[in-house]
Amino acid sequence: MIPTPALKLILGSTSAYRRQLLERLRIPFAVASPEVDETPRPQEPPAALARRLALAKAHAVAQRFPDHVVIGSDQVADLDGEALGKPGNHARAFAQLQRMRGQTVVFQTAVAVVCQTTGFSEQALAAVEVTFRQLTDQEIERYLLAETPYDCAGSAKSEGLGITLLESIVSDDPTALVGLPLIRTSRMLRAAGIDLLPTSPQ
Repeated sequence: MIPTPALKLILGSTSAYRRQLLERLRIPFAVASPEVDETPRPQEPPAALARRLALAKAHAVAQRFPDHVVIGSDQVADLDGEALGKPGNHARAFAQLQRMRGQTVVFQTAVAVVCQTTGFSEQALAAVEVTFRQLTDQEIERYLLAETPYDCAGSAKSEGLGITLLESIVSDDPTALVGLPLIRTSRMLRAAGIDLLPTSPQ
């Protein structure tokens, strides 16, 4: 969908997961690729990385569409201070899940909302604590073959079979684990002037 004056909201992400989550709000939006280098900086903590990339993505798209309200988001799996990103292939996903079994991993999901014309810029971080079961290698292999979650941070696709890998999830913004914290996003969109609820019929 191409951004137009009638579509005042842009999701600065090509993630199908984030697009599906934003569709829950039932407001029209366009999608644009932020084209941001996601390489971590030396010694950069996972939460700081997620925040920096979310804001960078929002600003990158806002520069191309200055009159629009733009959402940027990023997620990093935090295992004892080490950032675990998208595995990209089977071998790396297997290694990630081996390391995470029996551990509590914090999924740091950041969101930023900006509008270049109005000068609006806010960001927030939603931390989700996820405790994994003591998974066997066989369970990990079967899960990966069934789900192929190679585009998910930490290889844990919780909206699919990944939920069977977990002991518990602790969060005050439940959709954050999937990739976009809708409670925080909604709050910032309202502050940016986006009306989220339909008007009552006359």
